[in-house]
Formats: sequence, structure tokens, C-alpha cells
Amino acid sequence: MSFFPNSKVNSRQRYQPNLVSLMTLCANNYNLLLKLQANKTQRHQQRDFFINDRLAYVIVVKEVTPYTSLLTFEQKTPTQQLSKHSYHPRMSIRLYHDARMAEVISSQGIQQVKPRYDYPNKHMHQQDEKQQINQFLNEWLQLCLAHGQVKVELKNCQ
Repeated sequence: MSFFPNSKVNSRQRYQPNLVSLMTLCANNYNLLLKLQANKTQRHQQRDFFINDRLAYVIVVKEVTPYTSLLTFEQKTPTQQLSKHSYHPRMSIRLYHDARMAEVISSQGIQQVKPRYDYPNKHMHQQDEKQQINQFLNEWLQLCLAHGQVKVELKNCQ
């Protein structure tokens, strides 16, 4: 109950995810991931991207089925600069090949990212946590495409 009878302080509207925006973002992430993976689509294959001497990313294929793939995408730093206070973001991504979408399914201790969280909540997730995590993935993918360097093996043509 509010002290002000006509105020709208306590009459918050419940957050509704924007499904069109989320699906567009997931479709864009799918296309970006396919570009980044190149031919590394088999189980246990990985692709490393080096942005600079302090920042690198690695994509590892964990699971492949006829209609989906499961990847992990993780930020890495060189071993000589590791400390106990280092933060290494990591996320698991499910690729849905029939729908041509990629969705973050877990990230930083969140085992299953829900489309909506009540706010406040005990873990202090944002109401639109799923949208934000997928947007974060999109920014990582854009960074790797724009500035990432990949070690390529050249075959001897003799």
C-alpha cells in the first residue's frame, strides 16, 4: 500500500520478454557462430581467437546431434597473468540447426537461464537476464569477428 493514493509506485507492470527481439538476436548469434566456427563443427574440436596478448577466446564443441549442437564459449588469458582474482566469463550455447538459432543456456553459475525473473530475487538476476546474456554473446562474437586472429595450419603443397 502506498502513502499516496493516486501514485503508481506499487502498481508495477510485470516484465514481458520481447520474443521477436530475442529470436532475432538468437538467429543473428547462430549466423555469427557459424562464421566463427568455420569447419570446426565436430565433437571436441575447438577454435581459438586471440584479440591481443591479454585476451583470447575459445569455442569448444561439446555435443553434436542431428538437430542441435552444444558449445562452450570462454574468455581466456595467458597463464602468466592468471591470478586468483581473475574473472573468466564462460557460457554454454545450444545451436538449433533446424531453426537456425543459437541460445545461451547457462552462464556464470546460472545452470538454466529463464526468460524472465521476478525482481528483486535472491540471486539478483535482472528481469531480462536471458536477453542480456544473449546480447553479451553477440558482443563477444562481433569482437572475435572484428579483431580475432586464428592460428591456421597451412598444408604443404609439394
